[in-house]
Amino acid sequence: QVHLIESGGGLVQAGGSLKLSCAASGLTFSNVDMGWFRQAPGKERDFVAKINRWGGDLNYGDSVKGRFTISRDNAKSTLYLQMNSLQPEDTAVYYCAAKTSPLVAQTPQAYGYWGQGTQVTVSS
Repeated sequence: QVHLIESGGGLVQAGGSLKLSCAASGLTFSNVDMGWFRQAPGKERDFVAKINRWGGDLNYGDSVKGRFTISRDNAKSTLYLQMNSLQPEDTAVYYCAAKTSPLVAQTPQAYGYWGQGTQVTVSS
């Protein structure tokens, strides 16, 4: 059974930083492309970042480019999201996901496994 467990969320002031982690089990992590998404109250789940199984082919949503960095450690089966210069509009529940289909990586439908999410709240 696949489990993706996010951690590292919390409350931070605008301009601050957080680093999210996603621990994976039940799958061969090094064989899977991974992504981060976020969902604010009343809004759709939005693409944040993706990384291929080898740690390359990085891609970011327009709103986080230059501020967020996705990375992974295959030896630890862990995905990361370093978030800098956080702004109130970054407030959302952040989800990690494992890509299981050939659909484009920016769409949630490409991912078959999801974590439970971690709350990030940025105060102004």
